[in-house]
Amino acid sequence: MLWGIVLLALVSLLTFVIFYVLPSADPAQLRAGRDASPATLHQIRVSLGLNRPLPAQYWTYVTHLVFHADLGYSYFSGASVGSLLIDRLPATISLTLGAVVVWLLVAVPLGVISAVRRGTWVDKLTTGGALLGVSAPVYWLGLVALYLFADDIGKWPLLPGAGSYVPFTDNPGKWFASLILPWLVLASTFAAVYARLLRGNMIEVLSEDYVRTARAKGLSERRVVWRHGLRAAVTPLVTLAGLDIGLLLGGAVLTETVFDIPGIGRLNYDAIIHADYPVIQGTVLLAACFVIVANIVVDVGYAYLDPRVRAA
Repeated sequence: MLWGIVLLALVSLLTFVIFYVLPSADPAQLRAGRDASPATLHQIRVSLGLNRPLPAQYWTYVTHLVFHADLGYSYFSGASVGSLLIDRLPATISLTLGAVVVWLLVAVPLGVISAVRRGTWVDKLTTGGALLGVSAPVYWLGLVALYLFADDIGKWPLLPGAGSYVPFTDNPGKWFASLILPWLVLASTFAAVYARLLRGNMIEVLSEDYVRTARAKGLSERRVVWRHGLRAAVTPLVTLAGLDIGLLLGGAVLTETVFDIPGIGRLNYDAIIHADYPVIQGTVLLAACFVIVANIVVDVGYAYLDPRVRAA
């Protein structure tokens, strides 16, 4: 946890260097317009604090963050970065957790069945499907899903399309329906990766001596596979899931942009377009925080999954 604090400090410094020291755009120029006078640009830079030395800007940012939990204010809208993140976070959490449930429900059975029936047509079918899922970019798959199934433009209008997101507190039914397509699209790539990884781990685990011993004692194949084999094979997936969930909570940029979901990823995309550096810093720090917390949770979860960790 202490190293996590150090990592957050390094992330904030690197983000500041990338977007302030080596900026790709001038926030004052974007805000004032292409034909703005030098006096107008200077006035905007003063109001945004961009005329101050870079070390002073970074020190002010860090002190406000540490002592006041203040992430600054958006250059583009003037709103508090903290309030923007809080407003957008529920949509990102909804998208991430739903996608996690979908890809685990798909990946775990497919990975186990493919490993148990290695070399059969079932294994070849699941492996080919996983390869197809890994190869399909999320943004392309999202556009295809909208073209085929969106209720406004789709050839077979079955589900709400882009821009249909409704908060859970407003209407749970519409919230669920609006996220079905994004959940399926976002989960497709992850389900393919997890199924392939679990298949390889299960094949290795099922050849271990203790698995052969369990079979020799007369345990049913179902119990050997699901209780002894899966429990040992799933440990690497926990590490991967922790990282993936942390990253997605920091913003699923492509999925949120394609489906016009007002989440952290879409906020970050808009901030990059407008060179809104305080918002970019806030979203990057939030993503790093989620990844660090996810790693801590994974370390604790290891103790419950693997008895050897508890013994150590």
